Amino acid sequence: MLMLAAESQAVIALRLMKLAAGGAAAEAETQLMLSEKMTAATEAGAKLMAGGSSDSIVSDYRKKVRANITRLTK
Repeated sequence: MLMLAAESQAVIALRLMKLAAGGAAAEAETQLMLSEKMTAATEAGAKLMAGGSSDSIVSDYRKKVRANITRLTK
């Protein structure tokens, strides 16, 4: 869980820099961010209802967060 928190903070910082720059890229990032959050929450809820563990949900979130770090640092 600690790693998820640290990695999430990195994504927040990278996204804030992109949003501060403004323009079409910032608008696209905002839309992507909202879409990702809604999808992730829905998937996590479904996994919990199906009996998934909190560890598996954290693992899924970490994969998504790391993918965002990779995308935002290109």
